[in-house]
Amino acid sequence: MHQPHYREGGDGVYQLPWVYLHALKDYTDMAAHFENEPGMRAVVNFAPTLLEQLDDYASQIEASIAHSTPTSDGLINLLAGHTDIPDDVTARLKIISDCQRCHAPQMITPYPAFAALIEKLGERSDAPDAEIVSQLDKQYFVDLLVWYHLAWLGESLKSHHTATSLMEKQSHYTANDQQLLVSLMNEAMQNLLPRYRALAERGQIEISMTPYAHPIVPLLNDFDNMRCAQPEAPRPESSHYPDGLARNHWHMKKGFETHQHYFGEQPKGVWLSEGGISDDALDVLAEYDIQWTASGQGVWGNTCHQSPAIDEALIHNKKALFSPFKLEDCDTNIFFRDDGLSDFIGFEYSHWDAQQAVDNFVQNLENIHGFLGDTVDENVVSVVLDGENAWEYYPHNGAHFLSKLYAKLANHPLIEATTFADVCNNAQVKPLTVEKLCAGSWVYGSFSTWIGQADKNRAWDYLVAAKQSFDEAIASGELSDEIQDKASKQLAICEGSDWFWWFGDYNSSDSVRDFDLLFRSQLQRLYELLERDRPDYLNHPISFGGGDSENAGTMQRGVN
Repeated sequence: MHQPHYREGGDGVYQLPWVYLHALKDYTDMAAHFENEPGMRAVVNFAPTLLEQLDDYASQIEASIAHSTPTSDGLINLLAGHTDIPDDVTARLKIISDCQRCHAPQMITPYPAFAALIEKLGERSDAPDAEIVSQLDKQYFVDLLVWYHLAWLGESLKSHHTATSLMEKQSHYTANDQQLLVSLMNEAMQNLLPRYRALAERGQIEISMTPYAHPIVPLLNDFDNMRCAQPEAPRPESSHYPDGLARNHWHMKKGFETHQHYFGEQPKGVWLSEGGISDDALDVLAEYDIQWTASGQGVWGNTCHQSPAIDEALIHNKKALFSPFKLEDCDTNIFFRDDGLSDFIGFEYSHWDAQQAVDNFVQNLENIHGFLGDTVDENVVSVVLDGENAWEYYPHNGAHFLSKLYAKLANHPLIEATTFADVCNNAQVKPLTVEKLCAGSWVYGSFSTWIGQADKNRAWDYLVAAKQSFDEAIASGELSDEIQDKASKQLAICEGSDWFWWFGDYNSSDSVRDFDLLFRSQLQRLYELLERDRPDYLNHPISFGGGDSENAGTMQRGVN
């Protein structure tokens, strides 16, 4: 699971609410599915910046209840009553807009009381008439805020008596009702990470790590890593990211420190951000004795076709997809995602009947089992997907699908759900060795989602300029140790992958605007810490969007 750093700097306000909303809906449900099916095993990945933000939300919500103090999240403050419902139309429009940020067919329409609140806004509920908005009473906004948060509760939380009673009440929520809901949210947030730690300690799940702030490691190492999969793509004006390898080591060490803090152990596997792998990225992992990493089928295909050691027949029939790979003189295993199976869960099965979807998925696994024949025990099928964004497109947050799937896999006579670390320790599974990788990610087998387009390249140039200012400030000796530490962490936030993901004309204007503004704010905060003048170009948007990406652009298929 992963969310970028949504606070402005290390201690500013949260600009977007996705950390706590996905925690309430997806991270709680995912833990519950494992708890309800002890025979199901899997790998769960946490990005360290997500762990820190989950912990921070838990602390702030608890303090908010205990001391009636506001949090750093404006939406929670409105729900909890710490911020009064505004009279200003512009501020009211923001609440209305914020409370519709979800997949309406599964998160608004199924709840008549919530749907009725939206219908009151008229035909253009996304941009209602100012006169309508000004005439709405404050109770309307309290009800809207409560229902929005009820809709963002996972199915396991919706069964809690507090949630069921609030949903049955339907409207006219009181201050006491608001506090009850916030208390339920607090309970969920306090218990969340301990639940995952308990699942790991009893061996049901393996918890892997991503480098601290989710950077694209191969691109920090060397922009030339885009060349194999994107040979003709335009590049940033900057030739490289300064001292990128050193920064990747910083992200690794900080990630290990954070992982140890929350889970009491070091990870055996590292999911490099977005499955972005390269020869030099594998070298970094090997230095820390990491057992495994993983990427997408596109990288597998591109690598196979440049590797004479891989039998063409094994590429054509995909049998080589079901073996881990290793680089020569590198002990880290590389697992490759079965894009077809994984994308069925991420994009297709949400439209199916749950039982039919489960039967289809398992039938595909059984077909692979039959195809592998006598060598089946030497192979692994890697199903890798986004941990949070798929489920709002399923009825009931995917609860019926996942509960049926986990039960069937946990009790199947031919299929064993396992973890990558256990596969690495299985002597029957022998990796295929290749001389080099065709560097890329789990999206299209390339880095095109993050580099190679005008807006993305401009963002890289802005980041390179900020890194150069960082290096100059550190070399000057003018900054205290405390400020150097803060600046290094702030630089890490700016190095995260998500900013580059959203730039470009294929994503929605609203999403691009949000992430564009936050990226520039993070860079501005870095310049402030460095006591350097911030460039004027940071006052102007990098990208405008305008597209209509599948699943709101939060996920991309492995194959374009």
